[in-house]
Amino acid sequence: MGVGEKSDALEPFYPDRIASRILGMGDVLSLIEEVEQKVDKDKAKKLATKMKKGKGFDLEDFKEQLLQMQNMGGVASLMAKMPGVADVPKKAMDQVNDKEMGKTVAIINSMTPNERKFPALIKASRKKRIAAGSGTQVQDINKLLKQFMQMQKMMKRMSKKGGMANLMRGMGGRGGGMPPGMPF
Repeated sequence: MGVGEKSDALEPFYPDRIASRILGMGDVLSLIEEVEQKVDKDKAKKLATKMKKGKGFDLEDFKEQLLQMQNMGGVASLMAKMPGVADVPKKAMDQVNDKEMGKTVAIINSMTPNERKFPALIKASRKKRIAAGSGTQVQDINKLLKQFMQMQKMMKRMSKKGGMANLMRGMGGRGGGMPPGMPF
């Protein structure tokens, strides 16, 4: 079955899975299969080890996570396979924008390796240079840095004792800090 315009967007056709997606019940089996096929397990393992050792989450790690998500078809594709997405408000779903992820990667690519490791170095003149290099505005750089700082805090909470439960408690039901294109 074709799920896109190119030949790499062909998937096996499973009537029961498609029916589940149409009915808004998600397709967890396809999601799991896709993750197993497309996620670079070595990179994921390195990031997990880095986080356990307490070495911070930097912009290079953030970029790798975005690229892995894009490799799996983007946020919209992943969300279509998750149960309960039909219950998500339409306004929130309309904010899911995979193009934002591409823009974010371009911004990070315009940074020096040192800026990626130490985002606090990025002040006004560096922001102008990064914006010019990525074809974006300084406001986009500010927005990315703010979102990254929130994401960094979330990753720090998750790396401490308590892991995911600690993260969820810290979020307190808020959706702030998610990567671009993921509003909740």
